Order: sequence, then C-alpha cells, then structure tokens
Amino acid sequence: MLLLKLLTVPGFLLLISLASKRWGPNVASWLAGFPVVVGPILLFLALEQGPVFATHAAVAALSALFAMIAFSVAYTHAAQTLAWPGALSIATLVWVLLASVIAQVPPSLGFSIFCAASALLLAPRVFPRVKTVPALPGTQSDKLVYRMLAGALLTLAVTLLASTVGERWSGMLAVFPVLGSVLAVFSHQSHGVAFTTVLLRSLSTGLYSFAAFCLVLALALPKLGMLAFGLAVAVSMLVLGLSKRLLARSTISCAARQHP
Repeated sequence: MLLLKLLTVPGFLLLISLASKRWGPNVASWLAGFPVVVGPILLFLALEQGPVFATHAAVAALSALFAMIAFSVAYTHAAQTLAWPGALSIATLVWVLLASVIAQVPPSLGFSIFCAASALLLAPRVFPRVKTVPALPGTQSDKLVYRMLAGALLTLAVTLLASTVGERWSGMLAVFPVLGSVLAVFSHQSHGVAFTTVLLRSLSTGLYSFAAFCLVLALALPKLGMLAFGLAVAVSMLVLGLSKRLLARSTISCAARQHP
C-alpha cells in the first residue's frame, strides 16, 4: 500500500503535465478533478478501518470540497500581488479556517451535499478574470521531477495523518488540495499568474467528478461494501465526461465577458 500511495499521485501529475503541454491548462486541470487522491485514501481507510469508518470519512470529504475550492480561489487572488510562498500560505490558511468551521457542524449527508453544490456553482464566478493565457514554454523535466516528488511526499503526509485523527478529520484531510497546491505552485513559478488562474478555475469544474465519487461512496458503502468503490469510479468517470461540456461552455462564456 505504501508503494501505491507514493506512485499514484506522481503518476497522475505526469499525465496532467503531458496533457497541459498537449492541450493547455483547461484540459489538464479538468483531468485533475478526478479523485486520484481522495479515492486511494478512502480505499486505504476502508481496508484498514472498515467500511463504516470510510463511509463517514466520505461524507466529511464531500463537505470539505467547499474548503478545497476556496483554496484555489484564495491562491489565484493572492497570486495577483504575491509570489508563490505568500499565495500558498494565504490559500492554506483559508483551507484550514474553513475546514475547521465545517468540522464543527454536526455531520450529515444533506449538509455535505449543500457545501459541495454551493462551492461548485459559485466557483466559476469568484475567480479573477483572465484576458489572455501565455503560450507554454518547453517542457522542464527537472521541475516535473520536483513536482512529482512534492506530490508523493504530500500524499504520504496526508494519508499518515488521516489514519490517526478519526473519521471526520480523516475525510477532511483526504480533501486537502494535494494536487491543487502542487499544480498551483509549479504553474505559478513556470507559467505565471494568468496560466495558474485558468488552471485552478478549470480544476473547480472537474471537481464535479470528485463530488460524485464521494457521494456514491457515502450512499453505497454501507450496502455494497468494497464493491462501492467500483461503482463510485464508474459514476465519477461518467460525470467527468459530462463536466467537459460544462467546462467548454464556461470557457466560451468567460471569453465573451472578457472580450465584449
């Protein structure tokens, strides 16, 4: 399991980097919405702590989607005037504050759905506007290696913490923006604020797939046991495909508003 934890996110980061070079930040961040971090973490929790524990963690993870999207919004706004260390610090503080507030609310599936739905619907309207996205420079293999290493270490840290803090915070920490933080920092360094804003804004659209995964697990784990993970992956992939159309419409709409 340790090897799987260390390889899953770096492998996906490699795929996202290739997609970014080939199709640009919109497609790359859309792919990043797939539950590549929370999926394995919840699977490990189900195997190690049992389906009931993982069910409660999935409900918590769904509610924490609000804090996850707020992280991206805060980073892009802070990055307008700050370098990546300052922007990352502010975004992480926003995530911690919101996650702490959400954790104080009595857990329920209805509250989690409300948090996730409100965040997904509001996200496209609260990111900074971007007029043009600069062309990508050539692939930087050294930074790609650092990016993959950072993803592996961050995933390992989150999973180790998640196994020791109880079911509620296990789910919350499973939604810590591992991919978002790594993609934000390295994109900010390499490609600038405009590229990073487009990347993180598109990521919020891809998170419909993430929300579907957590919702299906929360509903199906008590009845289907471990088979619920297969169903959750299938529904998540279906929603990912549907969200691509939403992303395309959102991109056209943003372009129309920015270039009247």
